[in-house]
Amino acid sequence: MKKLFLLAFILFSVVSFSQTKKIKILSTELSTADESKYPGATLLIGKVKMSHEGATLDCQRALLYKDKNLFKAIGEVVIEQGDTIIQYSDFATYDGNTKKAKSWGNVEINDKEMKLKTDTLHFDRINQILYYPSGGTIKDTKNTLKSVKGTYLLRDKKFTAQSKVTVVNPENHLESNHLDYYTNTNLAYLYGPSTITNLKDSTKVYSERGFYDTNTDVSYFVKRAKLFLKERTVSADSLYYDKRNGFASATNNIKVVDTVQNMVAKGNYAELYELKDSLFIIDRAVAISVFEKDSMHVAGDKILLTGKPEKRIARIFNNVKIFKSDLQGKCDSIHSSQETGLTRMFKNPILWSNKSQITGDSIQLVSNKETNKLDSLKVLQNGFMIQQDSVHTENFNQIKGRNIYGKFEKGELRTMLVKGNAESLYYSNNEKTQELETITKEIASDIEFILEDGEIIQTKYFKKSEGKTFPPSEFPSDEKKFKGFLWRGDEQPLTVEDIFIKDATSTVPSKRKKQPDVVKEAKEMFIEETSKNKKEQKKLNLKKLK
Repeated sequence: MKKLFLLAFILFSVVSFSQTKKIKILSTELSTADESKYPGATLLIGKVKMSHEGATLDCQRALLYKDKNLFKAIGEVVIEQGDTIIQYSDFATYDGNTKKAKSWGNVEINDKEMKLKTDTLHFDRINQILYYPSGGTIKDTKNTLKSVKGTYLLRDKKFTAQSKVTVVNPENHLESNHLDYYTNTNLAYLYGPSTITNLKDSTKVYSERGFYDTNTDVSYFVKRAKLFLKERTVSADSLYYDKRNGFASATNNIKVVDTVQNMVAKGNYAELYELKDSLFIIDRAVAISVFEKDSMHVAGDKILLTGKPEKRIARIFNNVKIFKSDLQGKCDSIHSSQETGLTRMFKNPILWSNKSQITGDSIQLVSNKETNKLDSLKVLQNGFMIQQDSVHTENFNQIKGRNIYGKFEKGELRTMLVKGNAESLYYSNNEKTQELETITKEIASDIEFILEDGEIIQTKYFKKSEGKTFPPSEFPSDEKKFKGFLWRGDEQPLTVEDIFIKDATSTVPSKRKKQPDVVKEAKEMFIEETSKNKKEQKKLNLKKLK
């Protein structure tokens, strides 16, 4: 059986070789031979023209090796393949058996879609592939493309470029180390580190995998995507960017860096509207204000940033939690203005500063507009401050009043002023035995106190009207907690990760917003082309093996 197969294979090879068409000489001014110089060759001189299976070659001089079916052309070489391409060069060789040509010296090739210039070009007519190994330039109606190595598939109008690739037009400059470019659609598919720079405003997009439509200035990236704007940098696992409409959509592991305000926003889905200076983030959304030694993390179901940097407003909605090493908080929503430096907490707001729990109807944080550091605190209406005794945990030091005003120094809460109907309750322990010694209750119009490492070290009373210190056994048990007392220590976020934990009572789940149709279309387009490209590459590899 093996012998029969081998015989069949040999017969097939012989028949195939015998059917190979020979190169035909259509015209020449002189035909001669010089065996000493060109053994086995016919020397053709003057207006030489040959043809082979739908292609013609013109030149001034040539060597025809009839036995090898090989043609070598010298001077003013022109190769034409029907009405598809026309090629010019100084020199060329053509093998009639493999239907492959090699041209060098001022090579230029034109088809209906593009013009290619290079120094050396290989042309595989069977697979309709052009290849240059040492630098080339392609121009079409939209772009100019340059690279060190390049392959052009004539049937698909597809150009694969590698090593120091650039695609340039009046609006943008693209740099890559590997891309596919279609001259009939002006689409570029990127398969390596690539940067697109807008020449008008210097904004940039970087990625290591994706595609770019040079007609519409739309790009979609799926690997290490980064968008560099004037005042923001956006990075994500995948990124859709429509430059002309100023719209970007990012998905998974999003990081938005505000280079002006030194602020970072993160999440898993975001939409950016460049022309409106607005940014929308959901799904583990968090805004991070960066300070010298610490950062404040504010998380919520949704984050909306709007306005120019100097007038930017941040709104964080639903299940809002705050974490800083020495300050934590919680509320339903937050409104923060860069112009005023004022951050307002709404609906059951609460702050924890070191050992103190602070509550009120409304809580406001004020930042220094120049340094962006925390400056002061305002607790408006029903201000209440509680500290749990570290030894006797059933006891709580308490201060309450109409409003509470605090002052930060070096990021820590340093002074507090309770303004209006102020009351205080303190439990004092023996320094040595830690036994409870006294309980002091004071009433005044205002109370001012100074803190150090979260502990009250000095207290000052204004218009004191009533106050008494009791032995623990004589203090009325029903007065151990002021009216409105509510200890919420179990709600305090103790780590950054805690701010993403949803409360059991939460009724507003964090939902990912549906991607716009344009983003969905771009994603499907890229997946389809990538799949097609893999199949094409597999076919080419099989042909090489054969």
